[in-house]
Amino acid sequence: MEAIECLKTRRSVRKFKEELVPKEVVEKIVDTARFAPSWKNTQVIRYTLLEDETAIKRICDEGLLDFALNQKTVGRAKQLVIVSIKGGICGYEKDGSYSTSKEDRWEMFDAGVATQTFCLAAHAEGVGSVILGVFDETKVGEIVALPEGEKVACILAIGYPVFAPDAPPRKEVSELISYK
Repeated sequence: MEAIECLKTRRSVRKFKEELVPKEVVEKIVDTARFAPSWKNTQVIRYTLLEDETAIKRICDEGLLDFALNQKTVGRAKQLVIVSIKGGICGYEKDGSYSTSKEDRWEMFDAGVATQTFCLAAHAEGVGSVILGVFDETKVGEIVALPEGEKVACILAIGYPVFAPDAPPRKEVSELISYK
């Protein structure tokens, strides 16, 4: 798949087939996602593939802040990817001080770049995904037993799409760019 086509045809998928995405395919997606740029090449983003039905149900019931759309999506997902950040590295100097006025927000910037790269790589492999941002970070981290010092950036529901939704309306270029 050509890069521009991939960018323009990737959609948020919320309904998946019963078939699991094989671990080898998920590893191929992560192999591509690891090339996402990061703060000073720190590569602090990690991916946890979750297939345990009990853990997915717990995230659905306890970790989504009663947000119905995410509960519906997770409730029918067979696989989740928990995108996490190794904290205290991205945006920091070796002495622990912040490198810029953005402070630790570079972590989420890197997480966003890596997550989008993951989703595009998944799309190129025929795997659908949706980025879920409404969740209880602490609870989800506990459920998946993240290592000490890692924190949840977002949750991805993944799987083979039942269908590809239509593209939502997009703003015109003239609304998005300015010249000085």
